[in-house]
Amino acid sequence: MYVPKHFAADESVVRDLLVGHGAGDLVTSTADGLLATLLPFIYDPSIGEQGALLGHLARNNPQWKTPVLGEALAIITGPDAYISPSAYASKQDNGRVVPTWNYVIAHVYGELVIHDDPSWLDGLVRRLTEKHEAQFAEQWSVDDAPEAYVAGQLRAIVGVELVISRIEAKAKLSQNRSGADIDGVISSLEERGDLASAEAVRAAKPEK
Repeated sequence: MYVPKHFAADESVVRDLLVGHGAGDLVTSTADGLLATLLPFIYDPSIGEQGALLGHLARNNPQWKTPVLGEALAIITGPDAYISPSAYASKQDNGRVVPTWNYVIAHVYGELVIHDDPSWLDGLVRRLTEKHEAQFAEQWSVDDAPEAYVAGQLRAIVGVELVISRIEAKAKLSQNRSGADIDGVISSLEERGDLASAEAVRAAKPEK
């Protein structure tokens, strides 16, 4: 990933992205070409030296049983948004502005480990459910479903564990613009209702 110095994501940004993201793309290189699947992941920092991303694939998905050439890759994205030149205060000064795109992203590389064990999968599904149900006042639990039904669903999936070897991350959030331009970007994003992108730009604004 091309990462100019001023767009390099620090450790706290990467950690928040891995912990708080919804889903990411699992990409593997195989003898038959590239395979990719969108998956919800759980980040577990206790595994290996840099943690691991845990998820599951449908048993019928060929990706889990196709040998991987080299490392696997998970692409994890955060807030992203189109930035109009009209948001910049400097547009009025010289007109030397162009559109761009702001985003936060991590390319997570590592060894892909397959788990075909019902107890491991049960634990993973519960962790995923608890993470995403936390936003609701009335939270659904795996135990709300019939035990035999859950067991059948677990037999239909296979676990994947991406043991992280390296992470390349980028937070392109207008840090290369003036303070006035950044404030204009934040206001523009808030007016559009993209509060997540606005907060990301605000948090990344360089100190004077």
